[in-house]
Amino acid sequence: MDLVAGARRVIVGMEHATKDGQPKILKKCTLPLTGVKVVDTIVTEMAYIRVTPEGLLLEEIASGLTVEDVQKATEAKLRVSSGLKTM
Repeated sequence: MDLVAGARRVIVGMEHATKDGQPKILKKCTLPLTGVKVVDTIVTEMAYIRVTPEGLLLEEIASGLTVEDVQKATEAKLRVSSGLKTM
């Protein structure tokens, strides 16, 4: 908890889905929280997602994937950046 409490920027690197294909990026966290509202960015093998006050902003997607592919693998609603890039 001390690591995220004093950090200026928190980047979460993770796999986008579980081994059985279930989303890991959820509408609401179901695990104990280390910190509340401290994550700035989520980076997975599928996407680069910025956490904003308006919600999750999809800024980059992996080559060969579509926005729809990433949204299907994400429980939370994604907003798509007007400057969407390929990773």
